[in-house]
Amino acid sequence: MTTTVAPVRLAVIPGDGVGPEVVAATVPVLQRAAEGTGLDLRVTELDWGGERFLREGAAMPADAADTVRAHDAVLFGAVGRPDVPDDELVWGLIIGLRQQLDLAVNVRPVHAFPGVPTRVVDTDGVDLVIVRENTEGEYVGAGGLAHAGTGHDIGIEVAVHSRRVIERAARHAFELAGRRSGRLSLVTKSNAMRHGYPLWDRVVREVAEQHPDVELEVVLVDAMAARLVQSPRSLDVLLAGNLFGDILSDLAAVLAGGMGMAPSANVLPGGDVPGIYEPVHGSAPDIAGRGVANPVACLLSGALLLEDLGHTVAATGIRQAVSAALLDPTHHTPDLGGSATTTDLAAAVLDRMEI
Repeated sequence: MTTTVAPVRLAVIPGDGVGPEVVAATVPVLQRAAEGTGLDLRVTELDWGGERFLREGAAMPADAADTVRAHDAVLFGAVGRPDVPDDELVWGLIIGLRQQLDLAVNVRPVHAFPGVPTRVVDTDGVDLVIVRENTEGEYVGAGGLAHAGTGHDIGIEVAVHSRRVIERAARHAFELAGRRSGRLSLVTKSNAMRHGYPLWDRVVREVAEQHPDVELEVVLVDAMAARLVQSPRSLDVLLAGNLFGDILSDLAAVLAGGMGMAPSANVLPGGDVPGIYEPVHGSAPDIAGRGVANPVACLLSGALLLEDLGHTVAATGIRQAVSAALLDPTHHTPDLGGSATTTDLAAAVLDRMEI
């Protein structure tokens, strides 16, 4: 009896800056991984981003969330360009999609590959994951501007934290920690912030009672920033609110070689909406169009995508090929101290695919 594997419907949003470059480098690798494991990968490219904003006044169409829901996953490049206000594109595209699809959790793995130079000494063996709450906190968009233009302007930014949202992020983090080392670190600031982060502490401790196999520690965000640099191997799974998770994951990327090495996934655990997978590095307009962007963050985001869809062999094949390619410094892009181009490194990864 022959088992038919459903096709993987992949939406691709190259976006702005270096986004189209790293996505163009990643899609052939995903296709090779799919072919090698018998998957039917069907790619649909969506022209959402800065160009569309300049052309039509919106970075994505009004029915964008419905379009995304017709797919199994989204590979996203980057958003942002110098001639469009950042808030128009970020809120009009990636944050907008995260909130419309209720993508509750942002997962950011940090893995130090052998042969990759870093600015931090002794990073061998670093392998941690930051689980970031993805829809609330300081990025909820509540607040306003008072007395604008008077010389006495007041900016009001309201952080929103709700039990339901904290619980679902915590559950995902505890389940992930249970599959890994059984260690979870909650990042908080409840010693100075009187409402939101004490709520985080209480709710996470309640969830911890349901996971006796996972050891929980509570660490203040400033102490965690220092520990990430001084003792990263003491960490495994970090759970953080939206703002802290964003900042700490960028800091942690340095442990792996920089932002060009940092993948991420925006997901709704247990939900029936597609995840959005994207490199953390952003649009990098200073190097856009030069063909030197590091594609590894996007490649690893693609591996996360396949893994979350249950195609573990394909995902592992990509990660192994990336690791093998990075062992040779002639394949390193300028951010890693080399002179290889985006296509050079992507071709080296393709050459090392063994599935």
